[in-house]
Amino acid sequence: MRKELGKWFLDIAKYVATAVLISSFLGSFEDKWVVYVAGTIAIVICMTIGLVFIYEKEKPKNKSKK
Repeated sequence: MRKELGKWFLDIAKYVATAVLISSFLGSFEDKWVVYVAGTIAIVICMTIGLVFIYEKEKPKNKSKK
């Protein structure tokens, strides 16, 4: 479940990056830096959350001999 949620957050980061790039080319904003800063912050937050959820610590395996 955590890995799927992590992948979802990484997808959201990719969508935000695409939206920022497309809107910067097609949009006519007076303050483009606001779009870049807000987009970059959203991308970094989503990527961080996604990578934290995907990363799993290796659990020690209990090998009991019978």
